[in-house]
Amino acid sequence: QVQLVESGGGLGQAGGSLTLSCSASGAPSGSIFSIATGAWYRRVPGKDRELVARVTVKDSTTYAAAVKGRFTIYRDAAKNTVYLQMNSLKPEDTAVYYCAAINVFTNSYSWGQGTQVTVSS
Repeated sequence: QVQLVESGGGLGQAGGSLTLSCSASGAPSGSIFSIATGAWYRRVPGKDRELVARVTVKDSTTYAAAVKGRFTIYRDAAKNTVYLQMNSLKPEDTAVYYCAAINVFTNSYSWGQGTQVTVSS
């Protein structure tokens, strides 16, 4: 059973930066993010959860159009951690951000509990 714990959320200002961290534990052996794609999703009340960014085990990255050029996802497999560096924040980035680990062998998802990010204008 993989457990994911997000941290780093909180209040940011428009134009500012925040960095989210997702620490994983519980893998049967070795590094979780060496066998799982790491991803960040976000949800705004009343809307579906949407993919923000993901990083594969080969460090290939994908970004939502709304954050491309402003956010950077990266992983440290040795630390079992995936990060989301968020720059040039906008009020519309306000959401609950969720970390996910997607097992590349089973395609099963593990989710964190979510962390609130609020961007003031």
